[in-house]
This record gives sequence, C-alpha cells and structure tokens, in this order.
Amino acid sequence: MDNRKKLIGDRAFYGKVLGVTVPIMIQNGITNFVGLLDNIMVGRIGTEQMSGIAIVNQLLMVFSLAIFGAISGVGIFGAQFFGCKNQEGVRHTLRFKIYVCLGILVLGILVLALGGEQLIQMYLHGEGNDPALQATLEYGKEYLWVMFVGLPPFVIEEVYASTLREGGETKVPMTAGVAAVLVNLALNYLLIFGKFGFPVLGVVGAAIATVISRYVQAAVVIVWTHAHPEKMPFIVGAYQELRVPGQLTWNIARKGTPLMVNEILWSAGTAMMTQCYSTRGLDAVAALNISTVISNLFNVVFVAMGSAVSILVGQLLGAGKMEAAKDTDRKLIAFAVASSIAMGAVVALLAPLFPQLYNTSDEVKRLAMLLLRVSALCMPVFAFLHTTYFTLRSGGKTIITFLFDSVFLWCVSIPVAYVLSRHTTMSIAILFLSCQMLDLIKCAIGFVLVKKGVWLNNIVAD
Repeated sequence: MDNRKKLIGDRAFYGKVLGVTVPIMIQNGITNFVGLLDNIMVGRIGTEQMSGIAIVNQLLMVFSLAIFGAISGVGIFGAQFFGCKNQEGVRHTLRFKIYVCLGILVLGILVLALGGEQLIQMYLHGEGNDPALQATLEYGKEYLWVMFVGLPPFVIEEVYASTLREGGETKVPMTAGVAAVLVNLALNYLLIFGKFGFPVLGVVGAAIATVISRYVQAAVVIVWTHAHPEKMPFIVGAYQELRVPGQLTWNIARKGTPLMVNEILWSAGTAMMTQCYSTRGLDAVAALNISTVISNLFNVVFVAMGSAVSILVGQLLGAGKMEAAKDTDRKLIAFAVASSIAMGAVVALLAPLFPQLYNTSDEVKRLAMLLLRVSALCMPVFAFLHTTYFTLRSGGKTIITFLFDSVFLWCVSIPVAYVLSRHTTMSIAILFLSCQMLDLIKCAIGFVLVKKGVWLNNIVAD
C-alpha cells in the first residue's frame, strides 16, 4: 500500500498535473493530427511526393531539435527563476535564447541551402536512373526551398512559447498551435489539390501552407505576451537593454551547452538511424513515414509528461523543495508509463486500419502496420526514458543527460543499426524492433540515476 502511495497521487496532484499537461497534449495532439491529415493529403498524390516530404522533414527535425536543445538549456534556468519569482532572471534567459537561436537559424539555413540535395540523396537507395528515386529527390528539393521562409517565425515563436510554459502558462501556446494547425489544414486542402479556384501546387502547396501557419502561430504568442504584462511581468523592459550578465551567461553555457549539443547529436543520430532503415528501399522509407506520423499522434501523452516534469519539478527545485520535487517526479514517471501502456494497446489494435488511408502500395501498407505495432510495444519504454531524461535535466545534470541520450545513440544504437542494415538481410520490421529494444539498457541506467537523486539541485540559488 505504501508503494502505491509513492507512485499514485491524490486528486489535487492530478488536477495540477492535468492543468499543465492537458493544454500541451491538446496542442501537440492537434498539431500531430493535422500533421497526419497533411501526410494523408500528400500521400493521396503519390508515394514519391510523400517520401520526398518525409525525408526533408527528417532533416528539418535536426534543425528544430537544435532550437529545442538551445531553448531547453536556457529553460532549466527560466523555470527555476520563475520558481523563485526572479523576473529579471527570466528577462535575461529570454535574451539569451534569442541570441543563441538566431545563430542556429543562420547556420541551419546555410547548411540546408548548400547541402540539401546531397542530404536528401543519402536516403535514396537503388539505381541512379530509377524514375521513382529521381522524382522523390525533386519533390524533396521543391519542398525544402519553400520551407526556408518558415524557419524565422518558428524560431521566435519557440523562444516566446517556451518562456511562457516555464512560467506555467501553457494555454496561450496551445491556442496559437491550434490556430496554426487549422490554418495549415485549410490551406493544405486549397493549395495541394487546387480547390475553390486555387492552383494545384502539390508539395509546394503543402510547404506554403506550413509557412503561413507558422507566421500565424508566432503572431498569436508574441502579441499576447506583450499585451499581458500583468500576467507575464518579465516582458516589461525585456528589450530596454540587450545585456545578459557574464556570470549567468557562463552558468547557462556550462549547463546548457551539453543539452544543446545533445539535442543536435540526438536529432542527427535519429536521421542517421532512418538512413540505415532506408537501405531497405523506398517502400521502407514510406512505411516509416506513415508509422512515425501516426505514432506521434499517440505519443503526445508522454511528451506532455516530460514538459510537466520540466515545469513542476523545475519550479520545486528552484523553490528549494527537494522532497516535494522527488515525490512529484516519481508520480509523474509512473503516470507517464501507465498512460503509455494504454496508448500502446490502442495503437496495436488500430495498426491495420491507419495505413489504409494512404494511396500507396499494399506492401507499404503492410510494412507500416508492422512498424506501428513495434512502436506500440515500445511506447512504455519511450515514456519512461522521456520522463527520466527530463528529470535529470530539470536539476541541471546536462552532462549526464548528454551521456544518457546522444552518446548512447551514437556509440550503441547507430553502430548496431549500421551493422544490421548493411550486413544482414533481416526485414525492416525486425531491424526496427532490434534497434528500438536497445533502449531497455537506457531504462536500467535511467532508473538508477533517478533513484539515487543526483538531479536534486537548485541551480539558481545565488
């Protein structure tokens, strides 16, 4: 009974957790649902178009997670500054985010503009004159060039929305996300298929719709923040000076740089894993795209629980309430795993139905179903890893998270995926399952680290 009390909270606890997580779940859920609809719309045009966009989005994910990593590294300070009600500290973290993210933006555009074609070709395996591969490459290039225009609003929106979330304001980013995905969905229908007098633009139309929706999302978050200084007092005078104190800069760089490097290496590693899977052919790329988009729709629960750990545990650590932080964290992890078991069961049951929504071959549909069932089986594992990662991060243990996440991926998962993909004939489903099961090793490491309490630190006490 005592063990159950350690893992299960009371009604007030879950009320607080749901107050933080439900808006994030709604925003991510709607975003992923519309992403699914987008994917289906493009998939209705053809497999090559869908695969071209999927490859480019895999590359853009590396950029997105570099931004996320930079923001998260600063955000562990932001959450603790909110916890001790230090508004000047929050202003400094906002400025720091802007500087770092603008640097990543410039670098990201340069890399993708100069090397985008070569990066896309890494995922295309077969004869060089294969018409399907050539078509996939061209569709990917068309999509990428339009998507460049949407990167600046994406960056600034992430800076503002993350700061609001660190202060416990999750409804406004949710509202902005909902507005953006509705705009995206409507414009996709009009521009991909050329409805109501609009031109038929295909993959270019999908990109234009995404870019416009990002400007809408950024506008909602920025305007609300500046219009409500009484709720977000950090924004008052945020740009009266551009300085970030040297000591804080050093502290953020020391704690945050490993986190940013981790996200970049992790996203690049994920792209490399997909590249290994792509050796099984264009059907495998298409099936992975379908299963990933659908799985992401059901992963919103444990993703939101990671955010809850960041916000609730981070604020408790900043306030010096170590026992409360430990108790809250334990219950959040248990809740994430339990809810992911339920989500995984739903995905496993519905796995044969989702691929039927796509205009693609029977083989791609069969592979997508198998990959979905593998993802369903792994969901509780991912939930435990995700909340464990955010636990370690909330206490500033960014070197440990770097070793726990990216170093493991590059030193264990990628070498295994490379060897199995190049030197065996195992199917894509068995290859995918074999690589995902390696995360059980990380689960054991994460359990030990969290239980030892190495993350119980107040990093803004001074």
